[in-house]
Amino acid sequence: MTRNKKLNDWVSWAAALCRPDEVVWIDGSNLEELREKALASGELVRLNQEKLPGCYLHRSAQNDVARSEGKTFICTESKVDAGPTNNWEKPETMYNRLTPLFDGSMKGRTMYVVPYCMGPIESPFAKLGVEITDSIYVVLNMCIMTRVSKDVIYALDYYANFVRGLHSTATLDENNRYICHFPEDLTIWSINSGYGGNALLGKKCFALRIASFQARREGWLAEHMLIIGIENPQGKTHYICAAFPSACGKTNLAMIVPPEVYTKAGYKVWCVGDDIAWLRIGRDGRLWAVNPENGYFGVVPGTSEITNPNGLQAMRTDTIFTNVVYNNDDGTVWWEGLDSNPPENGTDWTGQPWNGKTSHLKGAHPNSRFTAFAKNCPTISPEFDNPEGVPISAIVFGGRRAKTAPLVYQARDFEHGVFIGSIIASETTAAATGAVGVVRRDPMAMMPFCGYNMGDYFDHWIQMGKRLKKKAPLIFNVNWFRTDEEGRFLWPGFRENLRIVDWMIKRCEGSIDAVNTPIGYMPTPEDINSEDLDLSMAAAAELLTVNKELWKSEIEDIRAFYSKFNEHTPRELWSQLSMLEERLDEM
Repeated sequence: MTRNKKLNDWVSWAAALCRPDEVVWIDGSNLEELREKALASGELVRLNQEKLPGCYLHRSAQNDVARSEGKTFICTESKVDAGPTNNWEKPETMYNRLTPLFDGSMKGRTMYVVPYCMGPIESPFAKLGVEITDSIYVVLNMCIMTRVSKDVIYALDYYANFVRGLHSTATLDENNRYICHFPEDLTIWSINSGYGGNALLGKKCFALRIASFQARREGWLAEHMLIIGIENPQGKTHYICAAFPSACGKTNLAMIVPPEVYTKAGYKVWCVGDDIAWLRIGRDGRLWAVNPENGYFGVVPGTSEITNPNGLQAMRTDTIFTNVVYNNDDGTVWWEGLDSNPPENGTDWTGQPWNGKTSHLKGAHPNSRFTAFAKNCPTISPEFDNPEGVPISAIVFGGRRAKTAPLVYQARDFEHGVFIGSIIASETTAAATGAVGVVRRDPMAMMPFCGYNMGDYFDHWIQMGKRLKKKAPLIFNVNWFRTDEEGRFLWPGFRENLRIVDWMIKRCEGSIDAVNTPIGYMPTPEDINSEDLDLSMAAAAELLTVNKELWKSEIEDIRAFYSKFNEHTPRELWSQLSMLEERLDEM
């Protein structure tokens, strides 16, 4: 299939190890045959093709429904290069441990070789990868999430430097489940999982863990960020990147529908990407971003016509649904939060009969997913395939905090913005195995995805800021989840979040002032556009309150967090922490 000797030799080696019955190369042209094979085996269920054309349902093993963070490793020669927040082993140790697990793992199966490109293939951002897998589900998802075509195979004829991904569902033995990254070798091995976050090796594994390692070496950024463009009535578009932990509203913001008052005025929001951004300094000295993915792999519970109508529209065609409810009466799917009419004659995500009117159990798994082409989003940006990417005016960090963080504040400068990003804290979600609702620090929303020492990662951000100089984007922090004393959210969220983005853009343009507070620059309650919004001035004031005692307590937790990285924590961040403490003392 290719003239790339390095690639051909590697595929031959993998086939000799895994011993499949046959080897099939994927170029995007033979997918219908694979779908029929998956339907025959029960790996896929065909949905109602009139109501959901090109859509299918997949049910994963019940022990394989989320990222396995405890079995995810960064394998570098030196432990310090992986850092204290990653699971680490020496490459030799993990190669030796996993090789017997792969030995014969594809007997009686087909080995699929999937060459793919991250980003538009003609882009300076583009990176090539090849995933070997025995899962048709993985193949079909990779053909949505990445660019798979004959052009990629042609490019590999001349491109020796590609990321090698070896995956097998093997026996789905969770005790022998491993997702191992070898950044120094540009290699990923994943075994005994079929869940997307563990098995779609072009996604978090390559696009963040391996790419972040590459980005540090090559002088760019690989980030867990959405990219949107906000077009004003005059036709000018500002692009922003935003980082949020999973299930904190990132997809909803990426596909946001403007509030009616903004729509009537002529505002539009364009989705460039919902999850990952690769950022480089352009020839003009500004920061430019591209979405390296070709599709969406999103959480579906809570997605509805109210919360995310564009997302719902995107998944109505050519979509793979995973671990949702199947409606036996009409061949469609359902999940909690879609509407108030669950099917009475349904099949739940485990394959058991389910009556949504009487069952006390959830029909869809809390981390159930959809995989859909980005092009199917009604608001997909005209710049989605632009090989140069889009220029970034602002970077937004956000978490889920009930009391500490205000609705929005702006960093004093880029270095202060790195500090703000480094201290993000949020509740854990169903997207990762383990307890739900536990608050943990998740800097830049990259804690589970950084492929090297996060102390060095912080320093790389600071060095990028120095290179950007006066053309650096402004940096903001948002918190849509602040609550009152009864635990009720003070901010309505969803489409109304654009009102806060609007304030950020005005700050980028220099058309509005801000209040100088100990934590950064903030709007006054009057600065937030509240036209047609049911938000009292008292609630707005509470949303913008800085609680000195809570922040003083926060400082101690940040200090303990920074200490984890020892001498790798940049001195600039320690200095920012000291300045914050001084400003709070003067408050």
